[in-house]
Amino acid sequence: MKKVLVSDPMNPDAFERLKSLPGLDITLKTGMSEEELINFIPEFHIAVIRGATKMTRNVIQAASNLELIVRAGIGLDNIDRDAAKENGVQVNNTPAATTTSVAEHTLGLMLAAVRNHGKANLSMKAHKWEKKALSGTELFQKILGIIGSGRIGLEVARFSLAFGMKVLVYDVIDVQTDLDLKQVSLDELLTQSDVISLHLPLTVQTKHMISDAEFGKMKDGVILINASRGGTVDEKALYEALESGKVRAAGIDVFEKEPPDEFTLIDHPNVIATPHIGAAAKEGQKRAGFEVVSIVEKYTAG
Repeated sequence: MKKVLVSDPMNPDAFERLKSLPGLDITLKTGMSEEELINFIPEFHIAVIRGATKMTRNVIQAASNLELIVRAGIGLDNIDRDAAKENGVQVNNTPAATTTSVAEHTLGLMLAAVRNHGKANLSMKAHKWEKKALSGTELFQKILGIIGSGRIGLEVARFSLAFGMKVLVYDVIDVQTDLDLKQVSLDELLTQSDVISLHLPLTVQTKHMISDAEFGKMKDGVILINASRGGTVDEKALYEALESGKVRAAGIDVFEKEPPDEFTLIDHPNVIATPHIGAAAKEGQKRAGFEVVSIVEKYTAG
């Protein structure tokens, strides 16, 4: 009998399917701190998590029976993969399940930024009618620069091409796609793009990949979107770029600290901010949940 800990909320239908699998003892316990998880996890063989649970080195070392961690989602930055490897723990995720959810959210942030949706909403709720002051711009025929050409980056490219945008892509690897886009250097992307969208993991190489020097190369009035990982953009540098007008508006779903304890950037009038909900669409979460079940089922079947 394999003991399975589900430590973050899971799609209800997928959870019921997980409970129906033979040979598994399922425990649902969410909202644990690192200390609580360290004390609770030793008896479990499989851990099913999303973004809230942090599988740190301390947690993994305490998990003496742990064989498998399954992350319902794309990123693995909340799992210490080095510690997992050292302790013989297999790590899996569901990279394709929420691709559409995040890509759609990215387009939503993009539209909100260019059309002043946030300001317009607040203005209307204040019983104002600021029609002329809130005029925006179209996405049509604008140049979109996508940094990172994984599943989500290419899905954003596909959606953006349907809006009539011209798409540039920067990645450290060659882009493999039939889409009508152009792979360029990072400097070319920064200098040519009207809108820039990041789709990167947070690594040593991507930490503060966009900072003062990069903002200095961008067009005046550029739009910046980040629905990938907090920390890929230097938030202090972004705030200064917003203040100077170098960045006209920013749509941000991810932050260096989550939840934030400092709201200077979020409070900026030209920032559209959302609380890391890019993947939080019911359809995407259902796909992710059932993919988790499939991974667990295949693993326990040998």
